[in-house]
Amino acid sequence: MTGEPLLVLEDIRKNYGAIEALKGISFAIAKGEVVALLGDNGAGKSTLVKIISGGLEPTSGRMLFEGREFLARSPAEAKAAGIETVYQDLSLCTNVDVVANFFMGREITRKVLGIPILDEKAMEQEVGKALANAGTRIPSLRTNVEHLSGGQRQAIELNRFVHWGGKLVLLDEPFAALGVEQTRRGLDMIRKVAAQGIGVIIITHIMQQAFQVADRIVVIRHGVVAGDVARDKTSPDAVVGMITGETLAGAGPAG
Repeated sequence: MTGEPLLVLEDIRKNYGAIEALKGISFAIAKGEVVALLGDNGAGKSTLVKIISGGLEPTSGRMLFEGREFLARSPAEAKAAGIETVYQDLSLCTNVDVVANFFMGREITRKVLGIPILDEKAMEQEVGKALANAGTRIPSLRTNVEHLSGGQRQAIELNRFVHWGGKLVLLDEPFAALGVEQTRRGLDMIRKVAAQGIGVIIITHIMQQAFQVADRIVVIRHGVVAGDVARDKTSPDAVVGMITGETLAGAGPAG
């Protein structure tokens, strides 16, 4: 890792009775860095993401966020601190339009005869500017989200996160339901998000995506870190070896 640490995990453990889901996870992510979190099913990736995002509490260990000890006891606490999780199925309300989704819970109002009413024009202008700055094209901001493509929905969610001051985004298999072109745009969007100093952790089972977008690759195997390497210091074959246990942690490119 290079740059100022945004999130530091120190010996994070999670037990379910006698079962150890996480056996001491330690790694860090810098501001503006993209880390791909890889591992087989059951390796502990989703458990770790839930701990970072406030869905689970660790059995032991500690997290530092922006240099201070931090533990979110709910997803709302994590979100208030600037940590957001974007899942494959997203968290948008499909039966309302783009503007309503962007401002949900943060609506702009103005008073008419002392009565607060939604300032639809101001909100639409703000959303239009935010999407334009990110290079996201939506035919109409008044289109209900249910009529948008998966890629467009994902772009809205990421843009909303950035606009409201997000600092760390966790992407859990974000492209599983998207086509090739939508996935390409999604990967471009991740790089744009990181370029603004936001940390990105992406869980993906597609090795090519990890090597396209990540600065660093962290492999979890059986609840421990089996590899923590810069993307340009390793290879897909070496990472597969870390995932399966055939390669020592930190191994470089094959050949």
